[in-house]
Amino acid sequence: MNSSLLSIPNALTFLRFLGIPLFVYLTLSIEADGWAIVVLAIGGATDYFDGKLARAWNQTSRFGELADPAIDRLYILTILIVFLIRDIVPVWIIVLLIARDLILALITLMMKSKGLAPFTVTYLGKAATFNLMYAFPFLLLAKSDSSLGTIAFVLGWSFAIWGIALYIATGISYGREGFSQMRGTRVINS
Repeated sequence: MNSSLLSIPNALTFLRFLGIPLFVYLTLSIEADGWAIVVLAIGGATDYFDGKLARAWNQTSRFGELADPAIDRLYILTILIVFLIRDIVPVWIIVLLIARDLILALITLMMKSKGLAPFTVTYLGKAATFNLMYAFPFLLLAKSDSSLGTIAFVLGWSFAIWGIALYIATGISYGREGFSQMRGTRVINS
């Protein structure tokens, strides 16, 4: 593992982090949804490319391992809060996704207190985040009263349904793995 903090993959991760307050400003302060969609699209692209480039260029780092999933969670939480304020998705979905992350955060703290490493992000975990990050721009675009908004509604909810299902399934899998590690046994993730 390369320990350099200054790398293109880490810069992409940091760029995604900077997109969070910009997204909030664009959607809540000036309701510039078109620009907010661009910010979400860039956030999704940087989430994909930071990991790909880090592995391809042998620029993985501890910072990237920790910051990437943390920023993903922060991005998702922020988007859900904005979507709650703007009435874009039902409250029960927001509660479900936030509860998943809170439960995993508590399990992570318990693991850390026992000297265990945090969860290793799985392919399905990345796929869940990927689907949600694809769904969010479409769901925001679906608020427009146009044929493009209608198409975005269908695409957004298609990605969202898969993303929510995978997000909950991987949350259960991570939770099982965490408790298994704390008991000293190993569960094979399916």
